Parts: sequence; C-alpha cells; structure tokens
Amino acid sequence: MVALRSFLAGLALALTSATSAAAVECERMEHQGNRYTVCTVSPDTESLRLFLNDNDGNPLGSFENVQLKLRGLGRQLVFAMNAGMYHEDRSPVGHYLENGDQEMRVLSGASPGNFGLLPNGILCLRSGRADVIETRAYLARKPGCQHATQSGPMLVIDGDMHPRFLKTSTSRYIRNGVGTADKGTRAVFVISDNAVTFYEFAELFRDKLKTPNALFLDGNVSRLYAPQLGRSDTGRRMGPIVGVSVPATN
Repeated sequence: MVALRSFLAGLALALTSATSAAAVECERMEHQGNRYTVCTVSPDTESLRLFLNDNDGNPLGSFENVQLKLRGLGRQLVFAMNAGMYHEDRSPVGHYLENGDQEMRVLSGASPGNFGLLPNGILCLRSGRADVIETRAYLARKPGCQHATQSGPMLVIDGDMHPRFLKTSTSRYIRNGVGTADKGTRAVFVISDNAVTFYEFAELFRDKLKTPNALFLDGNVSRLYAPQLGRSDTGRRMGPIVGVSVPATN
C-alpha cells in the first residue's frame, strides 16, 4: 500500500511537471558569476494573469491560496511569482488592475525607496500579449490593459539600463523581475538564486535575455512557484501575484 501511494504521488508530480513544461519553460541560468531561475511565458498562447484577493475580498497571500481559487474555476496553477510591492495589509503600493477592475491608481511621482526611483513602470497584460511599460509612457498611451501591476524601478528602458544603477554598487539582495520582448509575445520572469545588485540584475535582462524593457518586482519577499523545477517558495504573505494556469487534469 505504501509503495502504491508513493507511485501515485510520483505520477501526480510527473503529470503536473509535464503540464507545467508545456505551458512555461523554466531553467536555471548563470550570468557574470550570478545564479538565476528564469521562466519564460508566451502570453499569446498561455493564460497569464494577476491575482490579489479571494472571492470574499480577502488577500490571497500565497501560491497555495491562488491554487485553491483556480481549482474552483476548473484550472490549476503551473507558474507563479510575486508581482509588485504592497502595504502591510497586502494592498498594492502602485497601480493595480485585475480583470479590468482598478484596485489602485497610477502613481507617477518620485518617492522614497525602490518603487519611487524613477523611472518606474507597469506590467500590462492584454489579450495575447504582455508588456513592461515605463509609467509616464503608460499614462500617455493608455494601452487598455486587462491586468496591470506597477512597481519600480525599471531595470531596462527601451534597451538602456536605468540611469541610476551603478556598476560599483555593493547593495545586494535576492531580487525578482520581469522583462518583455518580441512585441509582447515573450515575457521572462526571473528570480536571483543569490544576492545581486540592481546593475547585475538589469544587465542580465539587457544582455543575456535580450528584453528591451524590464521591471523590478521586489526584493526580500521574492517568491517563485515552478513545479517543473520542484519549487514552491514559502515565507512572508504576498500582495499581488502573477501566474499562468491551465485546465485542471482531475
């Protein structure tokens, strides 16, 4: 009986991993002596969206709760990452849209901390595409996002690194972010596996991943759900979460 249970558990994990691999490609990568986990999503073929609250309006806060919400919709989570800065009550610091409903307006001015280190930006999810857009460009374009989350600073802006980043910086943290390319059909989500500077992190997106626009999502609270790599990070409760789901297999 124990052997049968082990076999079934292994089979379930294998099926989940196979489904994940079909939807999202995750890999471990090194660049300039630093280690990263990189997950590439094709927004034109996959269901990429944001999550904040449950059906009662309470913050989801964890990948497990996102999975439970999706289960009620007949879907399962195959990739997820924290997706922007938030307050103690887990409400978004900056602009947040989910299914076209605005939770928080756009903040365009400078402010203390990483969020207000201008230029900052917005991850905009529309039908068939995902784009990282600098905040003031977003306000000018009014792109009509279905989902959107604001964070900062921008890492790469139209192919150029954020002007405030210093190669000599010694400020190192675990960091996560997202870059977009190929007219919105490639979204690359990255979490560092060792502490890195902003300069090193931005350099990865610009030089290795070739994403002309990239956005920092957060630092110490960085979390990743990537079942194909056997990874489901736990820790402090999260605010906005970005994820990919597929139809449930059972």
